[in-house]
Amino acid sequence: MDDYWAAVLWSLLPTVVVSAIFFFVLRGIIRADRTERREYARYEAKERARLGLPPAGAAVAAADQATPAPASDQPAAAAER
Repeated sequence: MDDYWAAVLWSLLPTVVVSAIFFFVLRGIIRADRTERREYARYEAKERARLGLPPAGAAVAAADQATPAPASDQPAAAAER
């Protein structure tokens, strides 16, 4: 019976080890990406402030408000009938 559990352990061990390695590699990639995005946003904010530009979020919001919504042709077509 001891040979059975040893065989089970040795058959599951490679899967567990490869899964653990995959987990830690993927976690490292995601953390590096998050840190890089944070540093890029900080650098961009510093450069925008140096150039006297508004923050990136404010520029996008202002552009969205300045663009008029397209007129719909549906009500005019319904009124002509």
